[in-house]
Amino acid sequence: MATLVVGYQLGNDTSGRQVTVLVSESGVLHRAHGAYGRLPTLSKPEPSPALHSRSLFKGEHPLARPIAGLREVHTGYMKKGYSRALIPPSVVRLDVEERPPFPAEPHRELIQAFTGAAPNTPQPLDTAIGAFRTALGLPTRSANVSWVPRVQPLPPRVEAMLRTLAHGSPINSPQRLPVGWTVTKKEVRLRVGRMGEVLDRQSVVELQTALSAWLRFTEKPPE
Repeated sequence: MATLVVGYQLGNDTSGRQVTVLVSESGVLHRAHGAYGRLPTLSKPEPSPALHSRSLFKGEHPLARPIAGLREVHTGYMKKGYSRALIPPSVVRLDVEERPPFPAEPHRELIQAFTGAAPNTPQPLDTAIGAFRTALGLPTRSANVSWVPRVQPLPPRVEAMLRTLAHGSPINSPQRLPVGWTVTKKEVRLRVGRMGEVLDRQSVVELQTALSAWLRFTEKPPE
């Protein structure tokens, strides 16, 4: 039995990594990631909450959240530097049957079938999603309505620091450290002892990216 899916594959040429994300017609989001040329690691499939408890999600279509997740994941990875479309957003009918009813284990065959059969025709993600919904007989969004990702709330500590900067006060690292930093409304300054250096905006962005990568790299996996 065939399975209709919509998905894409993005690559990050800087890190040499790629990610494949797809949503099946049953309402399950599948994801695989890894280095170029290597067998990818598969994440646990993410079934739509509407498939688990119809009493809690009464009236919600099982594809609503997976499709929203497909968009959000795309936006998130693009921000992380996955800007190369190795497989543009595509709708593919695969000769692979998805394991019903709620797959708990990754489905490598489904991912492999998608990467092997997906066309290389560039198109926007919303166009592919519209074709997917049309193929399933679902209503589609008007072409002139753009999707905007939901704004994520800032952590309380970040909000407090924003208020500090808005009031014109600097944010300083602990004075006991021989190497530190100062952030004001106008600049970011690194200091070593009494010496200091002001970073331009691009340098701050690169530093933040490097620190985010380091934090992710050194993050301990959950026990």
